[in-house]
Parts: sequence; C-alpha cells; structure tokens
Amino acid sequence: MLFNSPEYAILLSTVFLGYWLLARRRVLRLLLLIAASYFFYAWWSAYYLGLVLFTSTTDFLVGRQLRQSATPRGRKAWLAAGVVVDLGVLCTFKYFNFFVASLEAGLAQVGLPALGLHLDVVVPVGISFYTFESLSYIIDVYRGRIEPAQSPLEYFSFISFFPCLVAGPIMRAPGFLPQLRALPSLTVEAGSRGLFLIAVGLIKKSVIADLLALNLVDRVFDAPARYTSAELLAGVYGYALQLYCDFSAYSDIAIGSALLLGLQVPRNFDLPYRASSVADFWRRWHISLSTWLRDYLYFSLGGTRAPYRNMLLTMLLAGLWHGAAWTFVAWGLLHGLALVVTRAFHAWRGERAASPLTRAVLVLATFHFVCFAWIFFRAPSFGRAWEVLRGLAELTGGTANITGGLWALIAAGFATHLVPRRLVDGTQAAAARLPAAAQAALLVATVAAARWLGTTAVVPFIYFQF
Repeated sequence: MLFNSPEYAILLSTVFLGYWLLARRRVLRLLLLIAASYFFYAWWSAYYLGLVLFTSTTDFLVGRQLRQSATPRGRKAWLAAGVVVDLGVLCTFKYFNFFVASLEAGLAQVGLPALGLHLDVVVPVGISFYTFESLSYIIDVYRGRIEPAQSPLEYFSFISFFPCLVAGPIMRAPGFLPQLRALPSLTVEAGSRGLFLIAVGLIKKSVIADLLALNLVDRVFDAPARYTSAELLAGVYGYALQLYCDFSAYSDIAIGSALLLGLQVPRNFDLPYRASSVADFWRRWHISLSTWLRDYLYFSLGGTRAPYRNMLLTMLLAGLWHGAAWTFVAWGLLHGLALVVTRAFHAWRGERAASPLTRAVLVLATFHFVCFAWIFFRAPSFGRAWEVLRGLAELTGGTANITGGLWALIAAGFATHLVPRRLVDGTQAAAARLPAAAQAALLVATVAAARWLGTTAVVPFIYFQF
C-alpha cells in the first residue's frame, strides 16, 4: 500500500476517526493501531507478517527477562539471545543468498564446485527498519535507559506502527512508548502541520521524484553509453534529487500521519545537500539511521577509543544494511573513508569558522562527493557504475535528451534546499490559520494536483527495498 494511493488515504482516514473515537479507551485504541498496522503490512505480504509478529514477541519477552534477571551474566545472556535472534532473522532473509553467492564466486575462482545452497525467499519489506527498532529496545532495556514494556499491546503498537513500519523513520522506545501510554490529544497546530507535511510529501514524491526516475534517472543508469557526459551528469544530479525527494517525502507523510494521531516520530532530514562536510551530511541525512548507528554500533565498537577503525566499520555495515550487494558496501566504504579524512583534517587543523565563500566551496565539494558515491548506490553492478564514470570522464557535451521539463524538475529539486526556512514556516502557519474544512480541501486539491502533474505509473518508494 503506497502512501500516495487512494487505499492509504482511506486507511488513514478510517484510523483517524476510529482512533479519536476511542481516545479514552486505551486498550481499544491500541488494538485499532495494531489491526491497522497489520492490515497495512499484509497488503504487501500476509505471509511475512509472521516475521513482524515473531520479532515483536521475542523482544517483548527478552525485555521482560532482562528486568527479571538477577545477575549481570544472566542479563548479558538474554541480551545476546535477543540480538542473535533479531540478526539471525535479518541475515537469513536478507543476506543468506548474497553471502552464499559471494562465497560460490570465490570458490569458482579456485576451481571448487558450488555449494548449491539457496533459499527461495524474497526480502520482506521493511525488515531492516523494524529489526533495528526492536534491537534498540532490548539494548536500551539492558543499558537501563528504559523500563521494559509491561503491555504487549504497547510494544506491538510501537514496532508495527504503520506510518513508520516499512521505511521509517526508525523510532526508539524511550520516545514512543510513553506517548502510547498517555491520553492522546490533537492540537490545531499539530493537525495542521500533519496535513501540511502530507501535502508536501505527495508533491515531492509524485511530481519530482517519480518523474525524474521515469524520464531521466532510470534511462541514464540503464544505458549510460547512449548519453553524453553532460546528460550523464544531469542523470546523476537527477538521482541525488530523486532519492532525496522520494525518501524525505515518505518521511514527511509518515511524520504527518503520526501527528494526525497525536503522536510524534523523529525528524529524518534537514536539508542534507546544504552540508559542508560528509560528517555534516550524516547529521542531516536519514537522521534516525545515522543516530542509531552512532548510538548502538559506533559506541558499542568502542567509539572514540579507535575512531577511524570504528567509523569505517560502522559505514561498511551501514552500506550493507541498505542492500545485499557489494555496490552498497562500496558506497559505505566511500563514506567511511570520507569521514575518516574529515576527522583527521579537523584534528590537524582544528575547528575554525569558515568564511561564506569557503563554506560555499565546501558545500559544493560535499554535494559532488555525495553524488559520486550515489553512482555506486544506484548502479545495479560495478560494471554499470564504471560505465557511468567512464562516460562522465569523456567530457562530451550536448543535452539533446534533456527536455525543458526535466531541467525544470531538476531546478525544483534543488529549490527544496534553497527555499528559505522562514518561507516554509510562514506557509505552514498560514495554512494552519485556515478552517479545518479548508485545510482538508487544500489537501484533497494537493492530491489531485500531484496525480495530474505526476505520472500515472506506480513507482514504489525507493527505501521499501531496504
């Protein structure tokens, strides 16, 4: 069920009405959230809904055992059991075939026969997201940052919350479970902001991301040899903007949907292409993932005791988290090396305020490094990535394949980063002053405009595959 589909609009409207009718009936309210979330996930695959239930049940029980265990050794054993189960499920369904295929390729190089092992499974949608949420819960309980959930309804509602279930933002129990326990309330400001975010997300997804994907990015990466260097560069820029508009649109709609239910989930983007370094980029891009990796992986590896090693390991695993392919690992390695160089440079030079001109140069350099790394992220193979890079290096001109409409979309994508924040805030405030009926009408008009201006093709959100 896509966020930009009529089915999701019906589901969200139904849940909205039922949720507020049951606002004072906590158990019924949570049951409604769970039922809606499971229905939302089952729309993709009822079969793999069992994995969501299995992960939720396992870690709920592990959380209780962590509290009841009387010895540090027992607590460590329960934590290890929970981590092994969570990562075991993730690796089995997402990485088993990848690692076996990689091993067999290595065996073939030395003349050894293939293992003949293969699991006939597909990667369950959203498995990386809800696994990380569940892992963070048992780690937080182990570290004493949160008391274990007493009600399975609360915990199941947290893990399966439908706006964030398949592509985040990655939530954490300390911030979300207390909201489920409290009596919900919906302010005019929160409701208006929720509608505004949904409208903005629909425009970014349907009008910018999808049109760039179908009319430029997919064509360039499918057959790089057909395009000039200038057109390939436009395709790389287009992918950077498509990815941002697609994923930030999902996050906007998820956050907006949660606000309509009186719930808050973490922000996921903060104008990432205005970053002045790769470290700054990761403070702005996929914030819920980058902070998760920092808090539960980087520091667990030792943090600043061996920062360069731990940065590289963290980013290598971040790359692998995105997909079972060596191109994703290469993308993670590039970012890891860039973070190491950035940290080493600041350790040598010290932290100094940059002049406006210097900062502009740093922003441009960071953006182009990020675009360079995106080539490996987007390309289906190293061979295709080399084709794109070779074509760029030829420095051929001509943009006959780039229409005026595509240039306008690219400009619109960059405009999402250049529009002053005060203008966005002012527009949102103006929308909030409208009567509720007018705001609803404006949302309906936005949906209609997005469908009219956008494409009729169904383009899934990019991060569904992760």
